[in-house]
Amino acid sequence: MPKMKTKKTLLKRIRVTKNGKLMKKQTRMGHLKVKMDASRKSRKRNMLQQTNPGHVKILKKMLARFGRGVRS
Repeated sequence: MPKMKTKKTLLKRIRVTKNGKLMKKQTRMGHLKVKMDASRKSRKRNMLQQTNPGHVKILKKMLARFGRGVRS
């Protein structure tokens, strides 16, 4: 059976921490930020932990060898 290839675009969007958590950027930060106040924009700049176990399982499979240490 061939090896699973890593989805390189996913590697650019998700970070795996040392303890195996998946961190992702928050949504709605592409454009149209004029209507947001500064505090809301600064909160959205932070990364969030992916907590949904179903999503974590899918992302771990897509990350192939980079997702080995991921914990849900």
